[in-house]
Amino acid sequence: MPEEIEDFDKQTDGNSTRKRIRMSENSNKSDQSGSNPSDGLSGNGPQDADYSHERNRIQRAFCFHVCERESSWWAFDREFKSRRKLPILPSDPCFASGDKESLCAGTHLLVSGREIDGLVIWRYELAENKWCKGPSMISPRCLFASATCGDYAYVAGGMGASSRSEVYDTAEKYNPDSGSWDPLPKMKKRRKLCSGFYMDDRFYVIGGRNEDGELTCGEFFDQTRNRWEIIPDMLKDDPVQSSHSPPLLAVVNNELYSLEASSNQLKVYLKKTNTWKQLGPVPLRADCNRGWGVAFKSLGDELLVIGASSVSCVGNYMAIYTCCPNPEAGELNWKPLDSGRNRLSHFILNCSVMVA
Repeated sequence: MPEEIEDFDKQTDGNSTRKRIRMSENSNKSDQSGSNPSDGLSGNGPQDADYSHERNRIQRAFCFHVCERESSWWAFDREFKSRRKLPILPSDPCFASGDKESLCAGTHLLVSGREIDGLVIWRYELAENKWCKGPSMISPRCLFASATCGDYAYVAGGMGASSRSEVYDTAEKYNPDSGSWDPLPKMKKRRKLCSGFYMDDRFYVIGGRNEDGELTCGEFFDQTRNRWEIIPDMLKDDPVQSSHSPPLLAVVNNELYSLEASSNQLKVYLKKTNTWKQLGPVPLRADCNRGWGVAFKSLGDELLVIGASSVSCVGNYMAIYTCCPNPEAGELNWKPLDSGRNRLSHFILNCSVMVA
């Protein structure tokens, strides 16, 4: 089993981490504070700083996720050598047991889900190691696409809390400094169960479904023109399965990669031809649950996958692999990280990567 809080603290200089963080001025009385004071996930007197002056410093990556049969979120360091449990998220039972979406913006981990009174967002603040409620989106939603660029997060599509709610075409941008959401123009298509990513300085949304059925088109937000542009047939060759997950996508070195859940194949998107190229198998069983329960993320210049291993004997415990993808390479070199030793379930409910 990986070392617990002590090693995490040794690897992370709490003072330097806190100095890189401009704290949100939006504090909320409904929060849950932690007690360990020694690292970047601590709650011991964070310091305000000139973030613009510190922006070019080397940043650290943290992987946050919650697994099946776990009530708490876990934070792993970049190499998955150390971990720590986050404070309990102080939501109501409805939120704890329901489906959720997560995304990161700056040093905020945002978790969206449904409480008894409706859709809400809980915000974990890295520097203070605590959960705060809000801020709510302009149009609270679930089953939406999201992406992160630097300190900002983007969401689009989805639907409201009611099963009869219409599918959304609205989009928003989250600013962690002000703790607020700003509206973006409406997309060309209404879509839920879609995926988002940031590439070529643009927020893309791809796939999903609406009242007309499955969508194979993508679209991106053109900031200069302040409007969305459609890309036809981005997923035209992707096998469609009933009750499948949103597309599993990640961007590394400004190249878009996909984990095809039906075949466990890694693919890269060829921008010039609007087609996909197969690169080889991924050492996880994404096909077991039609893509659900798998984390597929970018981690610096590597791809990160977490889930049920297809090549090692780790039982029902999670397997973690990274790979430096190369669209021109003939072979993929997947590196196992801590496979099976952490004794956490292989079914990942939510996963987000934070660079802070």
